[in-house]
Amino acid sequence: KDMDTFFFNKVDVPDHVHYIVASFVFIIGALGITGNSLVMFAFYSSKKLRNLPNYLIMNLAVSDFLMAFTQSPIFFINCLYKEWVFGEMGCKMYAFCGALFGISSMINLLAISIERYLVITKPLRAIHWSSKRRTTLAILVVWLYSLAWSLAPLVGWSSYIPEGLMTSCTWDYVTYTTASRSYTMMLCCFVFFIPLGIILYCYLLMFLSIRKTGRELERLGTQVRKSTLIQQKSIRSEWKMAKIAFVVIVVYVLSWSPYACVTLISWSGHANILSPYSKTVPAIIAKASTIYNPIIYAIIHNKYRMALVEKFPCLWFLSPTPRKECISSSISESSFRDSIISRQSSASRTHFITASSNLSDVLLRDVEMEPLGRRSGDSFRSISSRSQSCKRSCKKQLDRKTTKTHTAEKVRKHCRKM
Repeated sequence: KDMDTFFFNKVDVPDHVHYIVASFVFIIGALGITGNSLVMFAFYSSKKLRNLPNYLIMNLAVSDFLMAFTQSPIFFINCLYKEWVFGEMGCKMYAFCGALFGISSMINLLAISIERYLVITKPLRAIHWSSKRRTTLAILVVWLYSLAWSLAPLVGWSSYIPEGLMTSCTWDYVTYTTASRSYTMMLCCFVFFIPLGIILYCYLLMFLSIRKTGRELERLGTQVRKSTLIQQKSIRSEWKMAKIAFVVIVVYVLSWSPYACVTLISWSGHANILSPYSKTVPAIIAKASTIYNPIIYAIIHNKYRMALVEKFPCLWFLSPTPRKECISSSISESSFRDSIISRQSSASRTHFITASSNLSDVLLRDVEMEPLGRRSGDSFRSISSRSQSCKRSCKKQLDRKTTKTHTAEKVRKHCRKM
């Protein structure tokens, strides 16, 4: 009977409140399904985006898509009927899917942060560790961890019940029992607060590593090696990707924070101060977390925007402005060349070093600044060997000219004496 009161009682609110909620849920569902479908299609169809780190972003898009697909349509229908109409089993399945995909998104963001941390602070280890098998294993761990927490209310640790306006379902954070309170506290700790702490710690170490590398380059000045400059540029590109992930994490945390506050208020025994509105609005904000990631990628991620424009010409407005890219690339190349030229000119005075530095500059223009890996290392070694051979040939030609000049000078002096 108690469960029947949960599932078949209506909340005494005006009808227009349900319709307003339904309109928001419809917009969130449409944007979440469409946006994440575009993300999955772009990352799957573009070879430039189909690399190991982006597998985690792809997995995040999958969980957000499934979250929007399983939650919004059912929530919308219930809002139109102004009550839960799918029965007890439907409520449990709905809440289970919401918990599974919501938790997997948070743990996936944790995996992305750890991956960025390893690439930036421990690049050599990251090269050794990065493989398709390890990335697949990480994704599998994300889903198994989420599945364990989602199954718990189905096997007796807490339960899934309707919430708020009685048009959606979640775990029972309202009932003041040992099982419900323990599950709520453990879920908040191991799914929200502890992962958030690890994420912040990873980004703190990444920031300190970037700052330390920049200071070392400033201290070395003109004695910087070419390999160090390439490594610095690679770290900067990885840091740019880390910043995109950080924006995604911040938006996700802000979306789920109101809901976490509501559950903690109930956990502390003050559920009576929460109105149906104060429970429903945080739930809607949390479900809206599925729409933000595609928008963030469309604003910040240039390769994603280019892939979309290539596949869908009607999205021409997403195309990055080429002028800014040209300016930034020319500035980075010129600063890179100037640093090498200044180092070489300070270390030498002869004409042959100037000629060889020009040759090495020509060669270095063709170097593709990729993240640290086997390909970039091999290409740099091949270019270094070619530049060394060019230097040797230039030196031989210069020695011949010097010998001829010296011989001519001796002949002139001998003629003067005569």
